[in-house]
Amino acid sequence: MKKRIFAILLSITVISALLVGCGKDNNKAPASGDQTNNEDNKGNEGSDNELKGKKLAVIVKSAGNPYNARQSSGFKEVVEAVGAEVIVKEPESATAEDQIVMINELVAQKVDAIAIAGNDTDALQPALQEAMNKGIKVLSFDSAVNAQSRAVHVNQAGTELIGQSLMEAILDISGGEGQFAILSATSQATNQNAWIEAMQKVMESDDKYSKLELVDIVYGDDEYQKSVDQTQALLSNYPDLKVICAPTTVGIMAAAKVLEDQGVTASVKLTGLGLPSEMGDYIGDGDDKSTPYMYLWNPIDIGRLTGYTAIALVKGEITGAEGETFVAGDLGDYTIVKAEDGGTEIILGPPFQFNPENIDEWKEVY
Repeated sequence: MKKRIFAILLSITVISALLVGCGKDNNKAPASGDQTNNEDNKGNEGSDNELKGKKLAVIVKSAGNPYNARQSSGFKEVVEAVGAEVIVKEPESATAEDQIVMINELVAQKVDAIAIAGNDTDALQPALQEAMNKGIKVLSFDSAVNAQSRAVHVNQAGTELIGQSLMEAILDISGGEGQFAILSATSQATNQNAWIEAMQKVMESDDKYSKLELVDIVYGDDEYQKSVDQTQALLSNYPDLKVICAPTTVGIMAAAKVLEDQGVTASVKLTGLGLPSEMGDYIGDGDDKSTPYMYLWNPIDIGRLTGYTAIALVKGEITGAEGETFVAGDLGDYTIVKAEDGGTEIILGPPFQFNPENIDEWKEVY
């Protein structure tokens, strides 16, 4: 039943205008500490001498977070490969105040670029604009800052790509037909609603989904117990249900436990967006496991793409304007597109798939 996700996501690459990166197999998780070889990492050829003596900094959300650590490791790998100095800043707490102190320190150090995963959309704006006024290239990644205080944002995945990937998974896991339901966060959640709308558009756009029936969309409000209750209600109300899709980390974990506790995993399966550390025990191929596979993002590649983007900004290959293109090493060619907040962004690519082959590694990471 299960198809190789690389083939799925390759098809997404062809049909989605939002997918601007290519060339990397996102179905294979790099081993812990694994570094891409130098031959594969020559995204900005000839740049070594140009960037010697340059200082490129990255500010993550907080210290002690394995997810953040993987992001900064990807950034460090790419930037050091072209001869530049890397400065990694890790706030003790995930606050704008701590990040502002670090931005000011980096301005005083006269760095050439600052990449930041913002702890606040707007509070960082004055400090970042001051950095830009000093000639420092500023970009955000993972969590965007105000569009006025960055050149460009590096985003994990586009809305259409998430919707496409989730629908492909439902089609695959269901065998191409039957009932499915969506367990979302809150009814007001902007990102959740956008992903669900994208899923519905995908269904309407292709006859291959014509034998699938979306029977309900329910909301667990990102509360564990309410998500449990909503999952139980779905099982009770729809005895022929085949798949539950939960594009929320709280919802998918709650649904997984319900399905396994009630012993219905042979007939009802689960997919969505989840944290590997929370879902590791639920992912598997057997009838006793609820989740054949799920998605989120590869934090190392977020860091790597951020590094390549910072390099391109410092070299003057891009300014962050819509329509500009550049090469991000073995991640492929990328185009800067318009972002929903009025600025611009670069989209990493399809969501990263977590499956029985890679979950044991990734559940130790984040």
